[in-house]
Amino acid sequence: MSQKVLLSSKEINIILHRLACQLLENHLDFENTVLIGIQPRGTFVAERLTKILKEEYDVKHINLGFLDITFYRDDFRRGEKTLAATQTKIDFLVEDKKVVLVDDVLYTGRSIRAALTAIQSFGRPAEIELLTLIDRRFSRHLPIQPNYRGRQVDAINDEKVKVMWEENDGKDVIYLISK
Repeated sequence: MSQKVLLSSKEINIILHRLACQLLENHLDFENTVLIGIQPRGTFVAERLTKILKEEYDVKHINLGFLDITFYRDDFRRGEKTLAATQTKIDFLVEDKKVVLVDDVLYTGRSIRAALTAIQSFGRPAEIELLTLIDRRFSRHLPIQPNYRGRQVDAINDEKVKVMWEENDGKDVIYLISK
């Protein structure tokens, strides 16, 4: 098994700033926009973006939530491994809001499909966009594409993209792992 660094900490930071600028350009003051990090790893991306927007671009208020999609997944109860749910934290309405779903890696699109179903429990958004840090473009099972993408990666099926975060893993780095 070998691993190659796809993005260093500095490159991740640059990409997050670019994504924050793109969000700012399209949503200005975020009055009618909410960010929803998909549990578990999309929350790190969403929190970092929120911090950048508030501290460096002076956005006063951003509604940030976290969405657990465990029970909406189409592979729930299909495998031998029991899926463990995480906590959904959405303490605002998404009714008539622009929702930006945030995840770390877009792979088959199945997690996003589950998130699209799950978010309906919190109201009917006016619009839903997708922001992903890594887009594995040749691996899609569903016709789902991001509105905002950090980096596009051409990884074949036996390769894995591993995203590590300072808050959880002790360092910011993204690897491409080959078996």
